[in-house]
Amino acid sequence: MQQMILQNTANQSDFVCFRIGEQDYCIEIDVVREIRGWTPATVLPYAPRHVTGVINLRGAVVAVVDLAARLGLGRTDPTPRHVVIIVALGSHTVGLLADVVSDIMGIDEASMKPVPDVASEGTSGFITNVITLEDGRMLRRLDLGTVLPAKGSEAA
Repeated sequence: MQQMILQNTANQSDFVCFRIGEQDYCIEIDVVREIRGWTPATVLPYAPRHVTGVINLRGAVVAVVDLAARLGLGRTDPTPRHVVIIVALGSHTVGLLADVVSDIMGIDEASMKPVPDVASEGTSGFITNVITLEDGRMLRRLDLGTVLPAKGSEAA
């Protein structure tokens, strides 16, 4: 895993960047609790299609959301090379299944551009900004409040 940590200025925020398929995404680092390798999840009957199952996180039962499925990119067939990003959002603790964590970086607020109206129709508010990096890559900033399931994701 390549890591790039930049010094923050007053207008920067830290993000964890990761890949899903051929696409780059990021989330605020302050919601990330840990990054783990993939371990098989226990499937729950009648769970939404984007919920892969649950894992045991030091005695807590945590739902794992397949981000590819949740974002409409098809279901992931996880391998030991995949990662689970454990996030805490309010009282909810959830695992996010991704291909790989690629960077941890400070991103200037000025580089965060809104998603064009015509391109945001199908995203249902999942993506709040698009960020163009110096190497030409584009990051999509996820809004975890809309991505995460409303029920069944709280740690037990």
